[in-house]
Amino acid sequence: MENKSGSWKKTFIILLLIISILGGGIFYIYYYIPYGDSSVKSGQLNYIMHKGLIFKTYEGKLIQTGFKSRATGGMQSNEFEFSVDNEELAHKLMKLTGKDVILHYKEYFGALPWRGFTNYIVDSIISVQEDSESIH
Repeated sequence: MENKSGSWKKTFIILLLIISILGGGIFYIYYYIPYGDSSVKSGQLNYIMHKGLIFKTYEGKLIQTGFKSRATGGMQSNEFEFSVDNEELAHKLMKLTGKDVILHYKEYFGALPWRGFTNYIVDSIISVQEDSESIH
């Protein structure tokens, strides 16, 4: 009788361990492995702000050329909303607000509250266009 009880506990522990390892692996892939690891976007940097209640993150918006339509008859500009997890880079971007920039970013499957509100994490500035030039 005791052997069957011990066997059941052992099976339960092994099953729990397998589920935990699989769950941890899926969590890691979803939140920490970039889906798109080398991407760029260009446009006019609209804003960068430091916001959040518990986790303060840097969030920004890039206005791209062209228009998109969510509904028939409606038009709006193309916007790229992103997060920045590097404070030094965020401060550099704050100084470039209103300028045309090309940004390098990584895309993740999911957002983490301490990394930012979006799945897009800007990790570098590729170039900044002078006022007389235009990248559009």
